[in-house]
Amino acid sequence: MNLESYDSLQRLLGFDQPLPVSENWSAAADFLHLIAGHCLTNKPEIIVECGSGLTTLALSACCRLNDCGHVYSLEQDDSFAAATRDQLDNFALAGFATVLHAPLQNRTIAGGDYLWYGLDGLQVEDIGMLVIDGPPGYLQKQSRYPAMPLLHDRLVDGCAVFLDDAAREDEKAIVDSWRTMYPSSRHSYIPTERGCVILIINRPD
Repeated sequence: MNLESYDSLQRLLGFDQPLPVSENWSAAADFLHLIAGHCLTNKPEIIVECGSGLTTLALSACCRLNDCGHVYSLEQDDSFAAATRDQLDNFALAGFATVLHAPLQNRTIAGGDYLWYGLDGLQVEDIGMLVIDGPPGYLQKQSRYPAMPLLHDRLVDGCAVFLDDAAREDEKAIVDSWRTMYPSSRHSYIPTERGCVILIINRPD
């Protein structure tokens, strides 16, 4: 864990207190820098993330700096959702993010069965940025695959999709499936600590 990189992120985002970094659960600092850089440059109005935590704080801080945008975070664990809300309060960011308790539900997609977030509480369209850092990989094979099939229709043209932990074999298989499903989308791999894939949504005329 590179604490110096977290410190530089703290300065970038204008925090006057240390980030609540957890060695086992927090997103890596280089991934946070990557999504923060995109958010500060492109200023998306609607940001959705799968899994809450440091990513929620970072993206909400970007919205504050941009003076626009809102983060909607899907979180399966009610106690973790409450903890993220407390952190947003502590950093005076509660107005820039909504943490939704979204218990995992059974889904059948392309003949496969998955547990994935319930979407009843996510009442937004025109998503300009999607960050996928959940559900945890230990739950099932290709745990994060459902994100694109279930949310793709809500993503605007040019939406950037960030998939964390993309160096893992499961995530490599997920990206291969997505590229087959959405061949017009652009794809790039960023060699962060845990690997990151960025998909740029392209909706042909």
